[in-house]
Amino acid sequence: MGEKLGYEEFIKKAIVTLRRPGYRGIHSVYSGFNEAFRKYFPGDDPVKVTTQLAKEGKLVVRPVKGGVMLYLPEDVTGGRMSGEEALKKMGLV
Repeated sequence: MGEKLGYEEFIKKAIVTLRRPGYRGIHSVYSGFNEAFRKYFPGDDPVKVTTQLAKEGKLVVRPVKGGVMLYLPEDVTGGRMSGEEALKKMGLV
């Protein structure tokens, strides 16, 4: 199998290979990611690792029903819009 991947490499590989056609990210539970992570890194918590990588800007994590969606930062278009920007776009300011 070769040398073991680090957390970041493993997660990036998982996102690229497990996502379904037409989708940019993977569901942490339904894709099998959490289970695969625990088997590859016994004793490590995928939630703690993905949360830390998201804080470092190496991963984007978005909460969804039943878990979270994991994305590569370059695959996420746009960002969170401020309230002021939203009002301007709505034509209310």
